[in-house]
Amino acid sequence: MSREAIRPYLISKDDDGNFRLTVRETRYNSQGYPLVTSHMQEETFKSAAAVRTFARNVFKAEPGQYDQTKSRS
Repeated sequence: MSREAIRPYLISKDDDGNFRLTVRETRYNSQGYPLVTSHMQEETFKSAAAVRTFARNVFKAEPGQYDQTKSRS
């Protein structure tokens, strides 16, 4: 497992075209390995920009703290 820091916000797009935000919290165990907890938010958005605005307003997210991926489910 990589010890590289994980960005705290994941933006994903589902098969219906909706965007979702997952908030990730990283803690480290006694050996220094990351333990990541993820919580997908219930809200859906029409664009990635809307997700970023939501994250900035609700979670005080800053530029550069986002990962983006397309869901395969």
